[in-house]
Amino acid sequence: MKTNLLLALTLSFALCATALAAGPAVDGAALYKAKCASCHGADGSKTILSKPVKGLSAADTAKKMEGYKAKTYGGTKKATMENLSSNLSEADIKALAAFIAKL
Repeated sequence: MKTNLLLALTLSFALCATALAAGPAVDGAALYKAKCASCHGADGSKTILSKPVKGLSAADTAKKMEGYKAKTYGGTKKATMENLSSNLSEADIKALAAFIAKL
């Protein structure tokens, strides 16, 4: 009985420690609304100021965002995108990519 309780407590502690080390979950929808929607539109299909992002896979979006951040990718809006992506973390990029893939 004591062994089962000790095992359960140890597993609970390990799970909590892992969750804390990972940090809080990033809200891709909130990031998109704050950083992307004004140019790409609420549903990702806006084309007046930019290319649409609707229909992009998470992998394609992440690759492009990482390229903008590294200043190795981009077209006509390269400077704007480099500026917007410069302070995004890896977790931010993953969350944005996952959200955009669902648009």
